[in-house]
Amino acid sequence: MNRLAADPNLEQCPDFTSANFQACHAPLLNPTTNEAQAAVMLQTIWTATNSALKLQWQLQLDTDAAAAAEEQRLLDKANDQHLAVQELQDATTAEEERKKNRIHHITIPDRPHPKLGAKVVLVSDFALCKLDKVQFVELYYWTNRGLADASLNFRTADDDSMVPTAAVDGSTTWIAASVVRPASGVIADHLLTPLDFSRAIPRFIASLEQRGWPNSRIIMLANFFGALMLHKYWTSDNVFEMQALLTYQEEQRRAWNQAIPQPQGAWNISILDNAELSSVFDRIYHAERDRVDHEFDHKVHCMLSCYFYSLMYILVPKNLKLR
Repeated sequence: MNRLAADPNLEQCPDFTSANFQACHAPLLNPTTNEAQAAVMLQTIWTATNSALKLQWQLQLDTDAAAAAEEQRLLDKANDQHLAVQELQDATTAEEERKKNRIHHITIPDRPHPKLGAKVVLVSDFALCKLDKVQFVELYYWTNRGLADASLNFRTADDDSMVPTAAVDGSTTWIAASVVRPASGVIADHLLTPLDFSRAIPRFIASLEQRGWPNSRIIMLANFFGALMLHKYWTSDNVFEMQALLTYQEEQRRAWNQAIPQPQGAWNISILDNAELSSVFDRIYHAERDRVDHEFDHKVHCMLSCYFYSLMYILVPKNLKLR
């Protein structure tokens, strides 16, 4: 159907009785149809045609309106998608910028200078960098000794000391030397005393919150440490059971951190694996038994050697000894 160029509603019916339409009457004239009747027939035909054109015009207007609305909808959808992509890119860029220049984005509260009695806890830059990378880090850095070591290094270290390091994208960046240098006297988690361990936990959790860890992971780790301290081994007088609990904590947390970026992902670490904990206890117990047996065998060997040489000294004649 051809498009209409003009609105048929604006057209007026011609006067078919005028002399201009005499030629149009001729085909219609016959013995039963005169000039007046032919004019009426032409008028009727024009009216019917105009009515049909009016319907076509309205359909054309409706179709154009629907097409324009659909085009506008698609345009609005494309604009919304573009804005969403742009907002995501801006958010990603802002987050990367915040991570690269974290110190520039730390909010400074509107408050007076804190009282001198408010103690500032300084944690090792190396340990905090490990937290930012979601990597395993020893709890030693949050013990009294670890905090004292960090405070001492903070007062004596050269803040301008920088070292090159490889970024995630392979490029070389310069960072503070303290960030890549671990403490010299780090104590492994399984060698910590229960007192040092219990002191380090709340400080460690506070550092996780300050470094922007997700609440779900913080709660999971807090529940993990709580489950360890509620375990029967925690109040046991058996040294091996306490050592097994601390060793289990270290091994599980190290494996959990390593599993986070892997395709299969990590697990709910707060759910203790009692079978694994028992296995750790057996491993520690048998290792200690092997050590004790080895020391006993060594002592027996030394005693037998001393007894043999003493006996030889007594039994060998003096004249042979002089020789």
